Amino acid sequence: MIDCLIIGGGLAGLQAAIQLGRYAAHDVLVIDSDGGRSSICRNYRNLLGYPDGVSGITLREAGRRQASEYGIGIAQDRIAEAEHLEQGGFRFHGADGAVYDARTALLATGVMDRLPDWPGLRECLGLTVFVCPDCDGYEIRGRETLVLGSGDVGANMALTLLNWTNRLLYLRQEEETHPLSPELEERLAAAGIPHRVEPVQAIAAGNDGVMHGVVLADGSELATDRAFVAFGGNEVRTQLADRLGARLHRNRHVWTDARTKLTSVPNLWAAGDIALHSEQATVAMGDGAQAAIWIHKTLIEAREKQL
Repeated sequence: MIDCLIIGGGLAGLQAAIQLGRYAAHDVLVIDSDGGRSSICRNYRNLLGYPDGVSGITLREAGRRQASEYGIGIAQDRIAEAEHLEQGGFRFHGADGAVYDARTALLATGVMDRLPDWPGLRECLGLTVFVCPDCDGYEIRGRETLVLGSGDVGANMALTLLNWTNRLLYLRQEEETHPLSPELEERLAAAGIPHRVEPVQAIAAGNDGVMHGVVLADGSELATDRAFVAFGGNEVRTQLADRLGARLHRNRHVWTDARTKLTSVPNLWAAGDIALHSEQATVAMGDGAQAAIWIHKTLIEAREKQL
């Protein structure tokens, strides 16, 4: 039985692994399914020390190397099931049948945005197409910007972006399943934000991730070099927390103690975007480090009781 299993090899999970590794006292394994938000963001520009930005892949690769230097194991797998052990601790089952028993566990499984499968979209994420106004609203200041989204979610994004630019056009997608409410239509009109139903089929961009427009359903191209996407319905990956009986908020995020990041289940922590807070890379890393400190304290206390 290992001391701590970290499920999720993104920014929260890797930061926790590094912190635990620096204690040089615990057997720790990170399980990474090689997915998540940080794996698709091509540029974070709001991180201390990276004024020109840094990709999520670069951060993850650096984190893996750093964690490995402290003796942290990293395995690629997807945890499919979780259960409590009678003697204490947890048992996790990998997708291919591997079994992992752990005294403590940290869930850092993250959130995945609901994104269309448009060609060209992922190549532009974090460079010229954005999902988070808190992270990247600055990048569109004073610029013509498309909002590509559905219903009220896209409308609310457009209204939020007025903080940086009033040169906005909202192209509504999924109109049959996610229509715009009269209330939001009135608010868009009052704000002077034009909108129309205009299905998009692709992002027109070069290999460098710089978009130059969107390809519409009729094959024509609408020129633009910046866009935000907002579809709602993001996947909050808290299924394992739910199976282990952790308390969830009504939006499916995991409740954690503000000081320790411990869930409502003893010896089970949660960090990163699945927790109930602003979904930011810096916050996720802070969560991971904070959880690791208290995991360390818990493991040391348990050992001392056995002496």
